[in-house]
Amino acid sequence: MPSALPEGEPAPADGALPASALAGVGSRPFGIYVHVPFCATRCGYCDFNTYTPGELGSSASPESWLEGLRRELDLAASVLGTAPLAETVFVGGGTPSLLGASGLGEVLDAVRQSFGLAPGAEVTTESNPESTSVPFFEGIRSAGYTRVSLGMQSAARHVLAVLDRKHTPGRPGEAALEARKAGFEHVNLDLIYGTPGERPSDLASSLDAVLAAGVDHVSAYALIVEDGTGLARRIRRGDLPMPDDDVLASSYEMVDSVLSGAGFSWYEVSNWATSAEAQCRHNVLYWKGADWWGFGPGAHSHVGGVRFWNVKHPARYSSLLAEGTSPAAGRELLSAEDQRVERVLLELRLAEGLPVDVLDDAGREEARQAIADGLLEPYDDRCVLTDRGRLLADAVVRRLLP
Repeated sequence: MPSALPEGEPAPADGALPASALAGVGSRPFGIYVHVPFCATRCGYCDFNTYTPGELGSSASPESWLEGLRRELDLAASVLGTAPLAETVFVGGGTPSLLGASGLGEVLDAVRQSFGLAPGAEVTTESNPESTSVPFFEGIRSAGYTRVSLGMQSAARHVLAVLDRKHTPGRPGEAALEARKAGFEHVNLDLIYGTPGERPSDLASSLDAVLAAGVDHVSAYALIVEDGTGLARRIRRGDLPMPDDDVLASSYEMVDSVLSGAGFSWYEVSNWATSAEAQCRHNVLYWKGADWWGFGPGAHSHVGGVRFWNVKHPARYSSLLAEGTSPAAGRELLSAEDQRVERVLLELRLAEGLPVDVLDDAGREEARQAIADGLLEPYDDRCVLTDRGRLLADAVVRRLLP
């Protein structure tokens, strides 16, 4: 495996990008990510850059964050020169639905003002089921959102309790139905499998609830225990067992089997959709190494082979922008080899696979062996994971990057 990417360098105060990164901006797909750093409570498994009201105190607010966002959008448009129209917008967090329909409408208006939206743009917001309602969905649909992603995690009350999720088990399905009633054709539910104490019957009930909600997209992720989280501390103390790899594999196979039987197709290892139109175009943009600018505290961006990231704290983020300074904390200039490695890491996870010519000679030899081992489909010009290969995707990637 190639050496790790460099730790990065300081980002310029004006946010300027190298000429090599700006070359071709607008000819490549371009997306916008907006990070909303606010949560009502902290989930025990989450290590995202989020803050509860008690953690922030009076140092930052949704109002100061939104003002900073407007300034960063204007700064980015200036840095890029002729600002490309956004083909996708994804508002994530955190809990964007805490902003309410009016707040999310202001976010999208700010994007329109600085960049504009391409015809047929996909505009997604994540939402916590407990902070949504029929008027909320009607409001964001009128504002121009085209897609909603709802956090479900599980339909089992005791599993939600381990994850410190506060919503009631049936609420995500109800919210999905409300979103569809409000006119959303594209609705996603997120699942997490492998939580300590989750039984196969619990996961089966969660999948039944997903199908009953009539959504056209499902994301299902194995529980990852991140250092520094409340869940990691409970496992370290021995209060909970570490997720079991064999259980995770069996759970993934159940998810894939149930969803495939209900008309969903996998298009990325952890994502299933009922049609090509239902796929999350914004995430595909990430997986294919296109350009995106991430706005908000801690957000990451990638433009023309340059990766950069913002300061994490909302108060520092807003104050830098108020001073006319870029909130970028650092950046990496990716070499051609770095970019090749990233293509293998990301594109191999897609159902359409990875072009064989991205691999070097040693990687192609490993790919031939992976076919013999039943991890890759026999190929002409693309490496595509088999069902077994999807279970071992990370290991296959390591083999192809010797």
